[in-house]
Amino acid sequence: MSHMHTELGPPPKLADGGLRVIPLGGLGEVGRNMTVFEHAGKLLIVDVGVLFPEEHHPGVDLILPDFGPIRDRLQDVVGIVLTHGHEDHIGGVPYLLRERGTIPVIGSKLTLALLDPKLREHRLKEVPRHEVSENDTLELGPFSLEFVAVNHSIPDALAVAIKTPAGVALHTGDFKMDQLPLDGRITDLRAFARLGEAGVDLFLTDSTNAEVPGFTVAERNITPAIDSVFASSTGKIIVASFASHVHRVQQVLDAAAKHGRKVAYVGRSMVRNMQIARELGYLDVPDGVVVDKIDAAPADQMVLMSTGSQGEPMAALSRIANRSHQQVAIEPGDTVLLASSLIPGNENAVYRVIDGLTKLGARVVHKGNALVHVSGHASAGELLYCYNIVQPSNVLPVHGEIRHLHANGALARQTGVPNVLLAEDGYVVDLVDGHASITGAVECGYVYVDGSSVGDLTDSELKDRRVLGEEGFISVVVVVDSTTGKIVSGPEIHARGLAEDDSVFDAVQPRIVSALEEALAEGTHDQRQLQQVMRRVLGSFAGRKLRRRPMIIPIVLEA
Repeated sequence: MSHMHTELGPPPKLADGGLRVIPLGGLGEVGRNMTVFEHAGKLLIVDVGVLFPEEHHPGVDLILPDFGPIRDRLQDVVGIVLTHGHEDHIGGVPYLLRERGTIPVIGSKLTLALLDPKLREHRLKEVPRHEVSENDTLELGPFSLEFVAVNHSIPDALAVAIKTPAGVALHTGDFKMDQLPLDGRITDLRAFARLGEAGVDLFLTDSTNAEVPGFTVAERNITPAIDSVFASSTGKIIVASFASHVHRVQQVLDAAAKHGRKVAYVGRSMVRNMQIARELGYLDVPDGVVVDKIDAAPADQMVLMSTGSQGEPMAALSRIANRSHQQVAIEPGDTVLLASSLIPGNENAVYRVIDGLTKLGARVVHKGNALVHVSGHASAGELLYCYNIVQPSNVLPVHGEIRHLHANGALARQTGVPNVLLAEDGYVVDLVDGHASITGAVECGYVYVDGSSVGDLTDSELKDRRVLGEEGFISVVVVVDSTTGKIVSGPEIHARGLAEDDSVFDAVQPRIVSALEEALAEGTHDQRQLQQVMRRVLGSFAGRKLRRRPMIIPIVLEA
């Protein structure tokens, strides 16, 4: 699963005065965003995010970018710039700081506030922090940074212009161009234009919605839909949203106040994040609306604001749907509002949750049947505007799966951008004399966080877990007398997860015995070879008769 591309060798030494850009995550997946900039021997990192596992990652908690390519250069890192506070941009920061805890972290007020609990959790006390806001500039080693306001599905998001003698790179972070945002803070296209006028040599742009035509709907357009859900609900209302979508929570609080309902937060991250947002002034809580207990008022006057909009099995909503949630139960007549997107790959999980809730008698309102969510990312129309305003000489689409990157690259070409680079994680892009090109690739794979271990889980072990989960497990034990070369007892066969009675293996036992006796007669006493003999016979039987490729553990004991 390593992303090394055979046609691309290791990169040459960076040309004098050049700027090197290495995306280590986020180009090829929506998640684990991380980009490394190198100039004059120093490194600057933009975002260190996590990727959430899918069904083919059994037991994996998080997936990190691979720090391998920069591990022996952590002393050269002058800072980590965080564009905004979403997990897929800040969730990996503590894991990098565990390797060098004194790298300065730069971000906006809300972004750093959302990072703080993570740093505390990982006991990282030495981390220098620089709080910045739009229009600020900051010098870090050879990099001169300028921050630009952008609008996204979390407040306080920033784009960053990175200026070096090699040229200017402008990284949008995640953004859209809502012209009537709920907090009045719009993407600063005047700053984009000003930077463009002065010359942007490399433009790194959010590709997530590059395939979506037109413009992303304004957040305030969903207020009426949320309002009508409140107006027509007779029981309690459960709203599921990302724990960081402050504007969505604001809309729910306002609707609750208008319709005489109380709001209780459900889920640790929701409680924590909304407390932070309120303290810092990003969330305006109407008097008396937020309560501590979910039964503080009669059901028809309650709203529960919950996380779990992605259908993750452990998240609140799934537990509510399977009736395994400690506090919240669905009664017929309740309404569940999914004010959230479907992260690609999670659709089935989300539909399972919707079905479960519907079966319990809830009315489920989601973006498939009402305008209750809008994306946080610029659609094709907005991206075209950006290319025309910035007029960059080189474009590197970031943040997206391969098809998104390609769609974004095509938009850039249509506006006449002279050079569009389609890269993936691990590709090395060098900007030299105003021209950017892909000069090689570094080894970088997926790093799995599994319980308390980071990066110990290999792809082959993951494959074992998938085999165990999908194909089942068979053990076979035989005892051999090492002096006579005869079978003393067995083979004893036990299977798990094959939905078969062990007696189904009666047919294959004589075959295992004769294969073993044949090998023993030829003088093979090596345990390993005898185990292989058993594995082969049992494997071909399972394949033929059971149509399964289970994990087989053969054991030969010597008596």
